[in-house]
Amino acid sequence: MVDYYPPWGFYYKVEFSSVKNKNDIRFQSVSGLSVEYDMEEFKEGGENRFTHKLPVRTKYTDLVLKRGMLTDSDVTQWFTAAFRDREFSPKDISVILMNEKSEPLRTWNIVHAIPKKWTVSDLNANDNTIVVETLELMYQYFTVK
Repeated sequence: MVDYYPPWGFYYKVEFSSVKNKNDIRFQSVSGLSVEYDMEEFKEGGENRFTHKLPVRTKYTDLVLKRGMLTDSDVTQWFTAAFRDREFSPKDISVILMNEKSEPLRTWNIVHAIPKKWTVSDLNANDNTIVVETLELMYQYFTVK
């Protein structure tokens, strides 16, 4: 008998610190929850079979959020302030994976995020698709609970 099934990856929300617009939690996709070590290699004199690899520091990939474009959004205003006015006010972000009862299963707390890139999908009169905006953020680190 199987006691555990991995969670589905489609039920989640994204919460920004000090953002109150309820539409700003909905995103089509979230990517960039990744961490790895930079490694430094040391060659030992007399030992030619291998090099020693030691972890130096962690690095985190950029967080990428995609959603249908909102015309009234606190997050969009935050991005606009960063790119138009060069006002960088870091925000903490929580990506919360939920179960079928809307209870949190896992939360990634992203610390000190700031806008890095903002892309709007192509506008094309021959396509019948929604406009998708892609928000790319850099951040210091994340914790998991």
